[in-house]
Amino acid sequence: MSVNERPWLNAYTPGIPADIDPDAYPSLVALLQECFETYADRSAFTFLGRDLSYGELDRMSQVFAGYLQNLGLQRGDRVGIMLPNVMQYPVVVAAILRAGLVIVNINPLYTPRELEHQLKDSGTKAVVILENFAATLQSCLNKTPVQHVVLCAMGDCVGWFKGALVNYVVRRVKKMVPPFHLPKAVRFAKAMSMGERSSFTAPTIAPDDLAVLQYTGGTTGVAKGAELLHRNLVANTLQAHVWNLPAMQAHPSEEPLQFVCALPLYHIFAFTVNMMLPLRMGARVILIPNPRDLDAVIKELSKHRIHIFPAVNTLFNALLNHPQFDKVDWSHLAVSLGGGTAVQSSVAKRWLERTGCHICEGYGLSETSPVVSCNLVMDQSFSDSIGLPMSSTEMKIIDDEGRDVPVGQPGEIAIRGPQVMAGYWQRPDETARAMTPDGYFKSGDIGVMDERGYFKIVDRKKDTILVSGFNVYPSEIEDVVSELDGVLECAVIGVPDERTGEAVKLVVVKKDLALSEAQLREHCRLNLTNYKNPRYIEFRKDLPKTPIGKVLRRELRAKP
Repeated sequence: MSVNERPWLNAYTPGIPADIDPDAYPSLVALLQECFETYADRSAFTFLGRDLSYGELDRMSQVFAGYLQNLGLQRGDRVGIMLPNVMQYPVVVAAILRAGLVIVNINPLYTPRELEHQLKDSGTKAVVILENFAATLQSCLNKTPVQHVVLCAMGDCVGWFKGALVNYVVRRVKKMVPPFHLPKAVRFAKAMSMGERSSFTAPTIAPDDLAVLQYTGGTTGVAKGAELLHRNLVANTLQAHVWNLPAMQAHPSEEPLQFVCALPLYHIFAFTVNMMLPLRMGARVILIPNPRDLDAVIKELSKHRIHIFPAVNTLFNALLNHPQFDKVDWSHLAVSLGGGTAVQSSVAKRWLERTGCHICEGYGLSETSPVVSCNLVMDQSFSDSIGLPMSSTEMKIIDDEGRDVPVGQPGEIAIRGPQVMAGYWQRPDETARAMTPDGYFKSGDIGVMDERGYFKIVDRKKDTILVSGFNVYPSEIEDVVSELDGVLECAVIGVPDERTGEAVKLVVVKKDLALSEAQLREHCRLNLTNYKNPRYIEFRKDLPKTPIGKVLRRELRAKP
């Protein structure tokens, strides 16, 4: 496309290229291998006071890759990762990719129902899981194709003495590991020992080979796996790199960059921006295992110089309201990246006042690896836009028939670029519905583009609820709630929430008058991840519907 067709190029900061080369590396493995060799002596990750160098990450991931190959896993087989932000996560990611296998990122807080669906749908053959969540896996394991389980513990990679102490506190003092029985599971340390004795054969990996199945919900409530190829993730890593370079020009070359990783790495935002991007930049990543424990977060951050901080609005806001916020040295902060959900202007204003660094808001989806657009990192003002399309990215606004909409008029945001997924795993019908004939992905978000090429979201075409950056699909919750005998019918909507952006509201029509709110909440707790649980529950005599019986969610939203 020409500059006239991409007006946003005129607004780019000097030095940001119009395009990147998505074929600069034949695979994500090749990109990682270059990082391992270039920065071998640097610290790549730090966790609970223990550093993992690029060289150690190289060695450990190759050992674990050998272990996976020795299990008999074949190229293209899927391996699930059900871990929070612990040191094993980057090791396992690099190992799976190096072995020619496919990553299936899994939310560790899934209920057995949610976990079973993802393991079955993806055909996952092996799972690497933190022992804290092993009881969930146990409850559904025999209904899935999983053949191999590797158990990790919080203290596995922080040294023998400290690791034993950490594991004792987690297991015995805080009682964070529910009882489980997985007799065939192999402990991470043993898997590494077995990998040391196994041979590793590096497979040839092509740009169009599948790298990650990133699950996202659907309008039907059934989670779908977005097929992210090696080429997609290489492209998005390079796009994010060139976009952030202008803010790094003044950074001393002898001082390694430090990223804060408080976002969960199983979420595509953190996977790319908090792991692949810093590795590309030779940076050091401060792993935060539990961002809800703000006291621990502040304590950890106060030990470091922080240069890049990706986060969601809720985390920025929570930190600002913490009494110890100023104990952290924010003076070296160069980039604050906001994503996952809209950043509130009041939060952005306070963050700039307290840290001297503005929040640079971006936009992306699981289907786009994820970054699509971003505001310029050198801008010192906050807008409510999602910024400009990234290098090599085309965006446009279309109507329901797929026709281009004039500048300034609302329509659906459509995206084309090397970071856009290959399709939905084993769902050609869903893939066809999501793509236009000329290769644009239909985001489901309603937006407008101004004359400069800045995009702004004004509404959501889908009924998706965005809770702290996580997609929540009303139909999934409705399916779960409808299983209760006392429910005649129900509907779910999103309502504004200062803390999480949006919150889930459940509206129920009773069949059994004895049905209580407590029963509904307990049923949801057992079957839905925490962020999907209704914040508000309302009982009504009936639901507003169209003449053909479709629930009018907009009327539910309009009524208090």
